[in-house]
Amino acid sequence: MIKLATARLRQLRIISLAATGLLLTSVALATPSSAQEAAPAAPAAASDIPGVDEIRSSPNLRQIANLPKQAPFDTTAALNSDMAFQGKYAFAGNYNGFVIYDISRPSAPTITAQVNCPGSQNDISVYGNLLFVSTDSSRSDDSCASVAQPASVKESWEGIKVFDISDKANPRYIKSVETACGSHTHTLVPGKDRKNVYLYVSSYSPRAEFPDCQPPHDSISIVKVPVKKPTQAAVISTPNLFPDGGFPGSETGSATTGCHDITAYPAKDLAAGACMGDGVLLDIKNREAPKVITQVRDTVNFAFWHSATFNNAGTKVVFTDELGGGGAATCNETVGPDRGADAVYDITGRGNARKLEFRSYYKIPRTNGDTENCVAHNGSLIPVLGRDIMVQAWYQGGISVWDFTDSRHPKEIAYWERGPLSDTQAITGGAWSTYYYNGNIYSNDIQKGLDVLELNDWRTWSANLTRFKELNVQTQPGYLSW
Repeated sequence: MIKLATARLRQLRIISLAATGLLLTSVALATPSSAQEAAPAAPAAASDIPGVDEIRSSPNLRQIANLPKQAPFDTTAALNSDMAFQGKYAFAGNYNGFVIYDISRPSAPTITAQVNCPGSQNDISVYGNLLFVSTDSSRSDDSCASVAQPASVKESWEGIKVFDISDKANPRYIKSVETACGSHTHTLVPGKDRKNVYLYVSSYSPRAEFPDCQPPHDSISIVKVPVKKPTQAAVISTPNLFPDGGFPGSETGSATTGCHDITAYPAKDLAAGACMGDGVLLDIKNREAPKVITQVRDTVNFAFWHSATFNNAGTKVVFTDELGGGGAATCNETVGPDRGADAVYDITGRGNARKLEFRSYYKIPRTNGDTENCVAHNGSLIPVLGRDIMVQAWYQGGISVWDFTDSRHPKEIAYWERGPLSDTQAITGGAWSTYYYNGNIYSNDIQKGLDVLELNDWRTWSANLTRFKELNVQTQPGYLSW
């Protein structure tokens, strides 16, 4: 999926090596004051929380655009969610549907299309002329005119919707696929022959009174989509990832009743599953039959295994903990630095003997207010040569760029945040998904709309050497490095 030709990338690799040497030399010779200018500000004291809508950031990260939500997506209940990218377009989910943005000018994005199709969360991915969205709220039927209907009604529908986006200004709804317990999120995994794509559908929380979501639910659903005949999309298997049962739950941690999200690294034939009470490493060499290689738990600090990110080498995984379900104020001194955080794991061993070895936690070093929902959420790797750096959303905690090259000692190198939506009442808001794509950072803010940011830092400049034609962050692409 990398746009630049391999030969060209080899040339750029040589150039970047030389340039990196020059940059390192210049930093070594810099005066103390100039070196400090690239570092983020010190952690804020509780009394130093920004005012309502006040923007603060480190000097190396700045906002270059904001496009507010447009009617009918402009209500407090119409939450913005996940994002995907293709060419000059960004695709952004919303609980009421999805939006297609033209980002050919990152500093002046425009809306190409807005599709009204309610069904939370509307997690989103794209592949060629196809767009997929997840519905994880029980609906009266599979249409975009459906209304909420209890999951206890057999005829209720949840699952995957498929759109044709060959005309970006006029997406067409062409197919639906019902899946057990709906589709909270999905992960697109291209088939090795490129004739099919697979959607690994994550869902959870079965109940005996739900006809289409019966316990136990220790599985995922795999939807196979023939690329040239997408209307033939169908569930082909529901592999059980936890045949011996997942984490049974505790006072501080969620029981495993399915997975919340899976990130695939197709080039490595690997995937990492964040499955409520368990983290798993998967072998996806056989796309239709993923197998668990190893399984880990954190019964001390993790409440809800939410999502995962590999480093480019495929030797580390960052798991996130969505303490409080994304609706609580957990970035404060009371909760502390290890809960509601990221956990960095090294992948050790080989083949089926591989293990996930815990190395450290990372959490934003700023105190948030009691009205600000804040916890680790969706982020992406920045394609930096020779280092492991990612950008990440923290809801109302804002946006953090952090380096986990030393997996035992991760550190923040940039941040950007807004003050609370209100200093008197809790309102769900902030950055849901924040991803790096072809030179800029794009953030889907739950209430404020699309934010575009520019990162200027010597440690990340080499990311500009990599361009992707298409990016679904949960379908992690590799890039040339050293």
